[in-house]
Amino acid sequence: MTELAKLTWTEVEKRLEEGCAAILPVGSTEAHGPHLPLDTDVTIACGMARRAAERLEIAGQPCVVLPAVSYSVTEFAQGFPGSMSVRPETARAHLADILRAAVATGFAPIAVANGHLEPAHIQSIVGAIEDVVAETQAQVLFPDVTRRRNAERLTAEFQSGACHAGSYESSLVMADDPDAVKDDVRRELPEVDISLVDVIRAGQTDFVEAGGTQAYFGQPAEASVDEGHATYEVLAALLVEAIEAATAATDDSSEPSSP
Repeated sequence: MTELAKLTWTEVEKRLEEGCAAILPVGSTEAHGPHLPLDTDVTIACGMARRAAERLEIAGQPCVVLPAVSYSVTEFAQGFPGSMSVRPETARAHLADILRAAVATGFAPIAVANGHLEPAHIQSIVGAIEDVVAETQAQVLFPDVTRRRNAERLTAEFQSGACHAGSYESSLVMADDPDAVKDDVRRELPEVDISLVDVIRAGQTDFVEAGGTQAYFGQPAEASVDEGHATYEVLAALLVEAIEAATAATDDSSEPSSP
C-alpha cells in the first residue's frame, strides 16, 4: 500500500525508520470539456504519483503518496460551471504548509506530482517549494512537465500546447478512471487546434476568449487507453528519476571522504 491516508500511524512510523520518500499529487477542480470530469488534473497527478511510488517500492525505496491537493489557481476555466479557483497566494501558502508538514513528519525526499498546467498554478508550486526549502533545507523536488527537457519526452499533442482535455489528458483519464469518461461524447468531438502556449503568450486569459468554447483543446477523439498507459510510464519515470537522484546525492554526501 503506497497511499499515506490508508496507513496507520504505526505503519507510517515503520516506513520512516526505513527512510521513506513521499509524493504529493497536486491538481485542480476545473472544466475539462464535455467528456472529462472536473477532477481530471487530480486523477492524472494521483495516477503518476501512484505508479512512481510503486516502482520505487519495488526497487527497495519506501515511498508513500500523500493525499492530493484538489484546488488551485484555475482562472482560465472560470466561465464554466464547476470550475473552482483560489487566489495564487492562497495556493502557494496552502501547498507550502503541506510540504512543511511532510518535512516535519520526516519524509525525504519529497516530490510534487503536478497534473494542472496553468502558469499561475505552476508558479505557486515553485514559490511554495522555494519557501519551504529556504526554511528547512529539505529536499523538495518538482519535475515540471512544462520544462522543455521533460515535455520532449511526452506526446506530440502535449508538445504542441493544444492539450487541455485533448488526446493527452483524455488518454490518461481513460487509462486510470475509465468510468469517469463520457466516451460517446468524446468520440464525436472535433479537433480544436489551438495552442494554449501561444494563447497565453498573446495575453489571453480564459478558455472562451482563446477559442475553447467547450473547455477543451486538442484531439479528444484520438485518445486511447494505450496512449494513456504509455504516457503514465513517462510521467512516473520523471518522478522516479528525480527521487532516485536526490537519494543518491544524499547517500554520497553522507559517506566519509577518502583519506
